Amino acid sequence: MSFTVTPSGAACGASIAGIDLARPLSESTVAALRRTWLEHKVLAFVDQDMNDDDLERFSLYFGQFAGDPYIASMEERPNIIELRRTADETSPIFADAWHTDWSFGETPPAATLLYGITIPPHGGDTDFINQEKALAEMPASLRQRLQGKMALHSAQRAYAPDGLYGKNDADRGRGFKILTSDSAYRVQPHPIIRAHPETGREALFGCIGYVLGFQDMDESQSMDLLMELYHWQTREEFQYHHHWQPGTLVIWDNRSVLHKANGGYEGYERVLHRTVIK
Repeated sequence: MSFTVTPSGAACGASIAGIDLARPLSESTVAALRRTWLEHKVLAFVDQDMNDDDLERFSLYFGQFAGDPYIASMEERPNIIELRRTADETSPIFADAWHTDWSFGETPPAATLLYGITIPPHGGDTDFINQEKALAEMPASLRQRLQGKMALHSAQRAYAPDGLYGKNDADRGRGFKILTSDSAYRVQPHPIIRAHPETGREALFGCIGYVLGFQDMDESQSMDLLMELYHWQTREEFQYHHHWQPGTLVIWDNRSVLHKANGGYEGYERVLHRTVIK
């Protein structure tokens, strides 16, 4: 099965057309899609008419399901999370800070997939940042200070009982259930610069959203370096802004991009289904 690839023209991202994800794909097509995904880091499959069976089948082409430690899945679909925001919801926008999914885990996931079901007429874009490009164009002096550093990742700011989505968020009427836990206080080190396990290309991994600081550094100096890194790695020239349409499936590589959600659709419902791949 052939397909067409249209690069976004931004720092990463491409649109894929001419392929029907509601049908099983051949091994050669899956292999070609994986090569395209690794090259562009974010793929948007437009004009798809998929059900949850189709979403699960396509997800498994990229690996096994990873589950989610802090968000409840759909009752009848343990591998799918429904990210629903009702038209009258007033809670803060979920995941609106730069991050890479579950970087606080011992083995963070490779891929995240989102399928747009109910999409507002405006707002709700998802933004991505190419962390290979951010590293490649980084000033040598900053890279030298980061080289060899271990970043300390933790979910505590978000998913601990006293975190952003903890007790103070419980009564805000979200359209999905967040599962806060004391396990979010755990700290997991990862190299701030690491090689991609499939391509071998080096990239930055993580940012201040899930990173508390750097191992074996004074707290004040660690935070200064972390903030300097943040201001560099989130520059506009490294970004791609994805505008959603109903029936679009997006898959991104957590190992080479950061992402965040955006609001701007007050008064409209928004529903997406999500899977995460080991």
